[in-house]
Amino acid sequence: MNTMSTHHRMQVIDLDTVRQQRRKRHRIVRLAPELDGLEMLYQLASDPQSLYGMPVLAWGLQEDGHVVGLVPWLDCLTRCDTLEDPEQGRFVGYHDPESEHVMESPPLHKVVELEHAAAYFEYEHEDEPCILQHLPDTQGTHALCHAHDDSWQLKQVHGWHLYSDGTIEALLHDEDQVCEEPILPGDDCLYAGHSRHESLYLFQRQIANRIRSQDPATLEALSVMMVTQE
Repeated sequence: MNTMSTHHRMQVIDLDTVRQQRRKRHRIVRLAPELDGLEMLYQLASDPQSLYGMPVLAWGLQEDGHVVGLVPWLDCLTRCDTLEDPEQGRFVGYHDPESEHVMESPPLHKVVELEHAAAYFEYEHEDEPCILQHLPDTQGTHALCHAHDDSWQLKQVHGWHLYSDGTIEALLHDEDQVCEEPILPGDDCLYAGHSRHESLYLFQRQIANRIRSQDPATLEALSVMMVTQE
């Protein structure tokens, strides 16, 4: 009796290629500011019975056509649906405080706005990342930045740059350069935060004011957060 042996060829998966393809699908190609007070809802493991709200700063259209809410979170403008840390915050949905309506996905009017804008401002991608869009900051976001002398500086975020590779950078004021008032996202005195600071943390205006006033509880929570992120 003849025995036929079948050899199965193993399929080799290049994990780097898979990651690159995934990043490309999730790359942000267009931004729209949130101007009607819609919020991101999130939950903490320490208080599972409560939902917390954080204002959405902007909405982003991904390469794959999906629209996501964006909030300043830790060190970058972050997609809401990626927040899955039970201790820091787990994304639940979106919320309209005026109507008390809770949504699982972004509102249709923002989806339509982004799709039409992306179709109108269609860019050809270059080899080197270039600025696609200026976005003003409408929430008084601040960045706590690690300086070269090992000190920390609290600086206002004056806007955001969207680059062609999907990166979104906070724009900070270079105090050594003269700038006209008010400072606008395209001004020459602004620089991308991560271009000069190895570490920075983003905060809403009320938290930034507590840091300025040296509020003990805020400073203690801040030190714990920074140790956790190291």
